[in-house]
Amino acid sequence: MSKRAVILAGGVGSRLRPYTVVLPKPLMPIGEYPILEVVIRQLADHGFDHVTLAVNHQADIIKSYFNSGKKWGITIDYSLEKQVLGTMGPLKLIKDLPENFLVMNGDVLTDLDYSSMYRRHVETGQLFSISSSIRIERSEFGVLKVDSNNLLYGFQEKPIVSYNVSMGIYMLSREVLQYIPDDQPFGFDDLMLRLMEVERDVYVGSHDGYWLDIGRPDDYMKAIDMFEDNKEMFLKTYVESSAL
Repeated sequence: MSKRAVILAGGVGSRLRPYTVVLPKPLMPIGEYPILEVVIRQLADHGFDHVTLAVNHQADIIKSYFNSGKKWGITIDYSLEKQVLGTMGPLKLIKDLPENFLVMNGDVLTDLDYSSMYRRHVETGQLFSISSSIRIERSEFGVLKVDSNNLLYGFQEKPIVSYNVSMGIYMLSREVLQYIPDDQPFGFDDLMLRLMEVERDVYVGSHDGYWLDIGRPDDYMKAIDMFEDNKEMFLKTYVESSAL
């Protein structure tokens, strides 16, 4: 069965400056590959044979690198935004989307089983599925709890808080496009609020494995170290080539 993916690769990458002054964020290297090539290799390993790159910022550089996708045995084409459309707005520019398709950010390092996510979404007939991860953050400060009289009633030394966060990886039914307006910025947050407003279910599947968004310099450095030490965890094709 043919499987389609849309990768959002049009962001400016302002949080990763100065690195992204020269390269678009999807081409930032982790090991010997740009992060977007890692994503494309993973999708190919999971049976995705058609990938559309939604591009804007430095689109020509991305196109020059990935071309038609022949190198990875898949079809790659491009959807160019003439204005910034957010995370979900670019989908309305792509006119040949199938009944179910994957949408994801192009700067994610994860060991997610994309095949299982796709299969679960289709078999359960979901409108929109989100892959999520638990993110744990420790405060750098001691937190004071103060009452209305400015008197201390509690204290936590560098508390740890956990969040269930979106991994930036989604499975969509084509039906969801009716909730996305044409030719205007429309983000993931806008779409979630819209679907809740009209009482449409959104499925959230928690991923217990590895996930990192390389949008910040410290996370980018973590991704480099993680990938260098664990290539076989992320790339089936790396394992096979190493065995030759």
